[in-house]
Amino acid sequence: MPLTDYIGYLAASLTTLSFVPQAWHTFTTRDVRGISLGMYSAFTGGVALWLVYGLLIGAWPVVVANAVTLVLASAILLMKLRFR
Repeated sequence: MPLTDYIGYLAASLTTLSFVPQAWHTFTTRDVRGISLGMYSAFTGGVALWLVYGLLIGAWPVVVANAVTLVLASAILLMKLRFR
């Protein structure tokens, strides 16, 4: 595997893992008061587009990271809509 892929997977791991504490807190407390609906909507849409972009160019670090982040962000966005 080329060095660029290792760097991509490391970057993807760090950015995706940094998202997990917020997702875990939201799942366990169902407290969505501090979450901006507009920001999370834009963020989730952006992550979805990064996923599509990664698929189109065959950049698997981008695909993997954004697939995981899209699941987490979508779940938080749905909780924001349900528990507001």
